[in-house]
Amino acid sequence: MASSCSFLLLAALLALVSWQAIASDPSPLQDFCVADMHSPVRVNGFVCKNPMEVNADDFFKAAALDRPRVTNKVGSNVSLINVMQIAGLNILGISIARIDYAPLAQNPPHTHPRATEILTALLGKGL
Repeated sequence: MASSCSFLLLAALLALVSWQAIASDPSPLQDFCVADMHSPVRVNGFVCKNPMEVNADDFFKAAALDRPRVTNKVGSNVSLINVMQIAGLNILGISIARIDYAPLAQNPPHTHPRATEILTALLGKGL
């Protein structure tokens, strides 16, 4: 009797723990939804542009290729890119940041709740 009771308790505990482990954001209903910035409808973000009107410019921002700018006290400048700049990022849950560092600059301590940060150095010199 004690063995079956402990087995049931263990099974209930494992079911509760596994239920919490699969919590995630819902999947989008389509692969991509380029934001239609000219539509007056605003329901949970932007409505999708007609797929026949989507072009390569909806997934590219030339301003991200500008020369580096450094303006703050710690020697870095952050340029944020989201769906307002690149319409193709709509519904993907992605934002991009370009960070320009001056020599000996810092990246101040910060957090990203529910997000991951990946840094890629495109140009630089080690100490």
